[in-house]
Parts: sequence; C-alpha cells; structure tokens
Amino acid sequence: MNTLFSRFPILAAIAAATLSLAEDPAPTTPDALVAEALSRNAELGFYTAQLDAARAETKTAGRLAQPSVDVQGGQIRSRNPDHSLAGEGAAWSASIRQTFEWPGRLSLRKAIANQDVALATLGLDAFRRELAGKVRETALGLAGSEEKSRIARGVARRFRDLREVLVQRDPAGIAPQLEVRILEATELTLRRRAADSELAANRERIDLNLLRGAALDTPLVVASTGPQLPARPALADLMAAANTNNFELRTRAAELVQQGFRVDLARNERWPAFQVGPSFSRQEGSSLDQTLGVGISFPLPLWRNRDSNVAAAEARRQQAAALLETSRRDVERRVLTAATGYDSHLAELADWTPDAVGHFAEAAELADRHYRLGAVPAATYVELQKQYLEAVESLLDTRRAALAAAVELERATGLGLVGAQPARP
Repeated sequence: MNTLFSRFPILAAIAAATLSLAEDPAPTTPDALVAEALSRNAELGFYTAQLDAARAETKTAGRLAQPSVDVQGGQIRSRNPDHSLAGEGAAWSASIRQTFEWPGRLSLRKAIANQDVALATLGLDAFRRELAGKVRETALGLAGSEEKSRIARGVARRFRDLREVLVQRDPAGIAPQLEVRILEATELTLRRRAADSELAANRERIDLNLLRGAALDTPLVVASTGPQLPARPALADLMAAANTNNFELRTRAAELVQQGFRVDLARNERWPAFQVGPSFSRQEGSSLDQTLGVGISFPLPLWRNRDSNVAAAEARRQQAAALLETSRRDVERRVLTAATGYDSHLAELADWTPDAVGHFAEAAELADRHYRLGAVPAATYVELQKQYLEAVESLLDTRRAALAAAVELERATGLGLVGAQPARP
C-alpha cells in the first residue's frame, strides 16, 4: 500500500483528504463563534440595512420640495366693438413655483430623521450584544450536553459490561438475579438520558449554525472550557450602568425626544406652506402682449385649525414618557433578579473544588473494580455511579445558569462581564 501511494501521490492526497473529512472537526472556542456570528448572521443584515435607510432619509428630510412648472397654451381671438375680427394668434403662459415651508419646519423634520438614525443605531448595537450573548450561552450548552451524553454512555457501558460478567457467572439465588435486573434497568435509564443529551446537543448545534450563518447540518465541536465568571460590580453601579447604557432605556429616551419634535412639528404645521415663483405670458391677438411677474399662492384659511393633530402628538409624547418610566422599572427588576441569581450560582460553584469531578470519576471506577471483587454491595455501586453522573450534570447546569445570569446582566447594563478575569480559581 505504501508503495502504491509513493507511486501515485494523488491517491495519497485523496486518502488524506478522506481521512480528514471523516475525523471530527477541530474544537472551536466561544469567542471564535461570536466573531463568526457577528460577521455572517443573516438577521444582522436587516438591522444594518435599516440603519442605512435611516441615514439615507436624513439627506432628504431637510431639503425643500422640488420646484414645479406650469405651462398653458391656447388660441386667442380679438374682436372690435362691432364684432368684427380684429386679430387672432397664439396665447401661452409659463410659471415656476417653489414651495417654501414655514420657518423651522425643515429643521424639525431633519431632527426627527436624525432620531430615526439614532434609533436604528441602538437597534443594531442591541442586536449585536444579544447575538453575542446567545452564541456564548448556546455554545456552553452544546459543550455541556455533549459532556453529559459522553459520561452517561460511559456509565451505561460500565453497567452493561458488569451485567454481562454477572450473567456469565450464572449466579444462584434471588439476590444475584435481582442485582442483574437492577443493573439492566439502570443501564436502560442511563442510555435514555444519554440519548436526551445527544438530542439537546443536536438542537443547540443547529441553533449555533443558524446564528453563525452556516449550513444547519455543519459539524461543530465547541471547546470544553468553563466560562470565565467574574465577580459582579456593586448593585448601585449596576443600576447606574443600566440607566446609562441599557439599550432599551436609550431607545425609549430617543423615542421620547423624537415625540417632542413631532409635537413641535404639529404646532408648526398649523401655518401652511406657500409657493413663490416667476411667471411669463404672451398673447398674439390684435396686439402683442407680454407679461412678466412674480406670483405667490397659499391655501385658505391662512390659519389652519389643527389642534387635534397637536393633541394627538402630545398624547403620543406622554405615552412615550410613561413607557420610558415603565421600562426603567422593568430594567431595574431584571438587574436585581439577574444579580441575585448570579450571586447564587457563583456561591454554588465556589463549593466545587477544581478536581471534584475527577474525584467522582475515580470513585466510580474504584467502586466498579471492588464491586467485581464482591467488596461493594450493589446498592452502593449503583448509587455511586448515578451520583457521579448527577454531580457532573449539576455542575454543568450551574455553569450554564451562571453564564445566562451574566449575559442577562450584560444585556441590562451594557457592561462587558463575560470574558473578564474570573473571581475564583
């Protein structure tokens, strides 16, 4: 075979490529997944296009309307008092009209358009932070589900091997037979838990591929590293940061400012716009008449009663103010809830020694060896194996819950918590 590959290098290249495709993909870090999602996420393009559209509208919001041209033509006949024809010819006129808004109206429309840009920018930034947090949390869930499945299948395999050994011994009596059934039932239960974990991992892998803009069936392995969970800032600092940085509050505040401009615009629009421009007319009847002038036009009545529009705009401004206060209270609730949950999960993780999982694994292997020798009863053996799996699941679930609380604090306060130096080793 080596001689064949040495003679035909292309066969060696194809074989190497085939082996590389058959292997699992290299583990990817959460940071790399976040960077990929921020560059390839499909929904991100919607918010980017929304921002581009808002910026484009600002270029036309403060401009005057395009001028209009009015051209008329016809035939004129001039007659004497005795109704005899004095002359006939062409008659035509042309005028150009430019619409002028009431002073201050264009600047108000420009300000409203600028607020649309601010809102679109906040929406884009909020989605980017939301996307990064979702990717980190899903990546940790994927790694945890795969770890749960691996350990559950390992423990189930241990039960199967042991059960096969006991069956080969052909034990006599009721107690050994019941032990075999206990091992068999526990094995089936663990295999079901492993299958559930694999299904959860598959769902989270699909979600990650969707978030990062890859094909949904793309193989993906997340590096099995614990998240860096820093000590949170003081609650007063979190509240101050939320009132300053929270995207929802900033959006509500921008909407309130925009509604204030709309109220001013509604008041300004009580005065109508007017049109001004030159005009020229020519008549070629019994004489040649030409007229050059300047015209102005405006609707009547000059003062338009639009109090209902002003009242509606003012009501919407009050709604925006009420919504801002409601959102502020809701953000404070989210900060307090997330901070409390984060502290609780960190306290749980502090009780875990760095090598606790390794000790549980060693104890499970030790119990397996001694049970085969008859030194450990079946109840102790089964309970220890199950507790080993449950301990690992508890640690992984607590880590994910802590990360979810940290991500929620990031969303609420705008602070960068995930990725900082951990508070505890």
